[in-house]
This record gives sequence, structure tokens and C-alpha cells, in this order.
Amino acid sequence: MSVIDAVVLFASVALAITLVAAPRIGRRVAPFALPVLIIGALLLWVLEGYWHWWPLYPLLALMFAFVVTDVAGTRRRAWFRAGIGVLAAVSILPWTVPPSPELPAPTGPYAVGSEIFRWVDERRPEPVTAAEDRRNVVVQAWYPTELTSGRQWVYLDGQDSLPSRVSGIPGFLLSDTIIDTHATADVPVSPAREHWPVVLFSPGYGAPRAFYSGLIADLASRGFVVLAIDHPYESAVTELADGTVATTVENIAADDPDAIRYMTERLETRTADLRFVLDQLARPEVIGPLAGHVDLGNATAIGHSLGGAAALSALAADPRLTAAANLDGTLYGDLPERALDRPVLLLESDHEVTGHSQRYLDGNRGVLERLRAPGFRYEFGDADHFGFTDVPRFLAAPVRFVVTRFAGGSRPAADTQRTANDILTPFLLGRTTEVAAAAADHAGVTGGPVPR
Repeated sequence: MSVIDAVVLFASVALAITLVAAPRIGRRVAPFALPVLIIGALLLWVLEGYWHWWPLYPLLALMFAFVVTDVAGTRRRAWFRAGIGVLAAVSILPWTVPPSPELPAPTGPYAVGSEIFRWVDERRPEPVTAAEDRRNVVVQAWYPTELTSGRQWVYLDGQDSLPSRVSGIPGFLLSDTIIDTHATADVPVSPAREHWPVVLFSPGYGAPRAFYSGLIADLASRGFVVLAIDHPYESAVTELADGTVATTVENIAADDPDAIRYMTERLETRTADLRFVLDQLARPEVIGPLAGHVDLGNATAIGHSLGGAAALSALAADPRLTAAANLDGTLYGDLPERALDRPVLLLESDHEVTGHSQRYLDGNRGVLERLRAPGFRYEFGDADHFGFTDVPRFLAAPVRFVVTRFAGGSRPAADTQRTANDILTPFLLGRTTEVAAAAADHAGVTGGPVPR
């Protein structure tokens, strides 16, 4: 919420309260205040176009009618005042669901550039749709740059064709939302170094890549080329290479009530997606501004939730990856029994807050016990599962405060993301001896290197 948003909204509500509680005073003040508020509200509509402010306009209209007309009769005055009171209450809704969530600014020394690639893997059929469809993989690259262009990609793919819900968030809350990702398009990769380390990022089940923009932009500002991957027909919304907007398609068989087989299949598809992205990075003609600037000898994978499992699965399957980090991901298939031979990092939300399943606990324990390389595990006290994402930013700060007091997870998402990146940075650069010190700099973080 900007300053002008707050001033217009709260001044309008204050005038409404005055008209309801002290109508004589309100009717004296209104002739001076209403014109200013109406002009401010129209400016909001023209400049920002937020549908979130719609209750404000009937409220101003009703207050105007109440002031300029001679409302005779006790009952009619009561109805006017009741209507003003109801609309004033409804007008406060944008205070709980902000029209434009504000993502934390990146903390690294570089500005951030961004480019979107919509690739088709001609070798693989799309497992969800007709056999003749080829597998699409949508990737948004975030990279260090020295320049800004003023042009951004929209936050979500398919902005004009969103489903009714996007990972649990009502689609209408996102349909006309302008979010500053702190990354601009049409800018070159920073020449500060010839080649930059590469990080593949896989999101949580059903979550679009956009929901991790805060974490990813910050990581890119620290000197990484981060490739955030959308997995079509599993992500809530993805625009394919031909312009088709794909949404989540769940085909869970009746004899798979816990969706274990289904999730294992999704993990296998994601693993192939990540390996395909590595293939594409070796083709300069398809990677736009990244050509000649990526260090394929220093490629790692990270992910959140199912994406974390995908990162470990890709590490197990592809020797081109040098390390992988799992952020709160439950493992499926035979992954818990694999003996991985390159470094692994497990970052976890608070166990009591999130309530991790037994499958999660057993699977990650199995991987770390069998690990034949340096391993680390850290738990973030008071962080919940969604703290690694932008999702908490879709609630205004006062509402987040109240929710966390009842549901737990009082560690702010911005702090969770910054803490995660402080630990991830040395790990992804191969400086494993610095990981423990990075974790020790943050209060409420427990854990450490895994005994070998």
C-alpha cells in the first residue's frame, strides 16, 4: 500500500465514521474533504487500476448523496448511515489483502536482469496430454547485471487467463496485480566476471515459479544465474511456447489414495525437466543474453517442497550437477535409498510449526545417512513451510501478524528467504567450510554438518 493509497483510504473511512457517529460534524467537514477524496480516488483508479479499491467508490458516492441531499425522516437517515458504515468496513479490505504485494529488495551487490524461455523438448511426449504433444519446459532466468531497463515481465504467466485458484490463492486477487520483482528485462549479463555459477530452481507442487521471486531475485543479485523452472500441467498456471495457458491437471488413480505413485511420477518428470534445462544451457543459440556467460562446470540445483526432492533427484541422475539443496521437500520413489556422492544441504522450516510428515522425516534422514559427501541440515525456528515463498506477502503486515500468533510461523518470510540465501551462497559456490559460519550468524537456526 502506497502513501497515497493509505491517505485516501483512511481519510475516507475516517470521514465515514464521523458521518455515522457525529453526523453534524461530518456534514460540516464533508464539503471540504469529499472533493479532495473523490479526486484522489479517481487518480488511484486511473494510475493504478486496482480493482481492490472498488468499495471506496460507492462509499464516496453515498457520502456525497448524504451530504448534498436533505435526508428527511429518522428511518431514511438511519439507512444512509448504516450503508455508509457497511461500505466503510468493506473498504478496509485492501488493508488486509494489499493491492500490490511488496517483495523485499535484493541484498546482493548486483542489479538483476531477467529473461523468459519457453522451450520444447522434442524427445519427450507430454505425459499428461495427447501423445503427439511434446514436453514444454518454461524457464525464467534471473542473472546479475549492471543495468536496468525499466521494463519488467509480468509476475505471473497467463495473467489474463488465470484459473479460479493459483496454489490456494483466489485467482481474482492476482488478475490485476502489479508486483515489482526488482528485475528488469532486456539487459545484458554483468561483465564483472566471464562466467557465472548456475543454479536450477524447481518450485513446490502446484506453485508457479513466480511465487519464489523474492528468494530468487536476491540469490541472483549475489552473483548467480538462477533458472526458475515451471513444470507445465503441474504448476498452477504456465504459458507454453505456442501461447497455450496450461493449468494443473491431477490424474490420481483410485488405487493410489495417498498419491505416492502419482507424486513419484511427477518427480520423475521434474527430474527430466531439470536435465533438459542443463542440455539447453550448452546451446548458445537458445539462451539469449546468457550465451557465453554461464559456468557449466559449476551448476547446482535447489528447490522447495517437491522442487527440493526434484533437486536431489536431478543430482542423483546427472553428474553435471555439483551439489543440491532441498528446502522442506518430501522425497518419493527410491530417492531416500540413494547414496549421493556430492554435497547436499537440507533447509527446513520449524518442525512444530509445519508438522512434517513421517515420510518427510524418514526420507531426508535416509539420504543424509547414506551421503558420501559433505552434508548439512538446518532448521529455521518459527518459520513455516510457505516462508520460503512470496505467498505471505499477499496478506498485509497486520494480518500476517495476527495469523502467525494463532497459526504459528512468526518468522517473517523476508527473514526466512534472506537466511536461506545466506546459507545457500557459500554452499552453492562449493565453499562448504563456510556454511556453518553462515548459519551461525542467524538467530533461531539450529543444526549443522551431518556426521560422516
